[in-house]
Amino acid sequence: MKVDQTALKFNQASIILLLALAFLLNSVWLVALVAAVMVVGTVWPEAGLFKLIYARIFKPLGWPKPHLIEDDPRPHLFAQGLGGLFLVASAIALWLNASVVGWTLAAIVIVLAAVNLFLGFCLGCFLYYQLGRLGVKPSLPSWQTASTQVNATQKNRKG
Repeated sequence: MKVDQTALKFNQASIILLLALAFLLNSVWLVALVAAVMVVGTVWPEAGLFKLIYARIFKPLGWPKPHLIEDDPRPHLFAQGLGGLFLVASAIALWLNASVVGWTLAAIVIVLAAVNLFLGFCLGCFLYYQLGRLGVKPSLPSWQTASTQVNATQKNRKG
């Protein structure tokens, strides 16, 4: 299956920018919004808000240019889900006035998204593959279409 790496980078940049803004404004609601966007985009990939903004606004304008490569979307969705869960925990901690814990969890997401954006290393993807090596295959029913398409592509290459 082809995955647009530019869409992934736009997603990461959006996460970083909005969470940095949330910190500067001390906005729990903005952290919760980013968490919701990430969780919804993980459970229902077609509804990922940042990816939709990229696909419907920026991509038609030709900025930035799409970069499609053969890739499995599941590790990226898994990584996004982990980030979303960290941000859910962050928002809860912030609502409970545990600011240090809340902002630390948000900072972890910012740092990991930045490492992925600027250095090309996705810790969540790495964890997904390590779990696979142990026989654990994280997946959601909504990821099944992507899985089926990736498997069909791999069979076509072999056959």
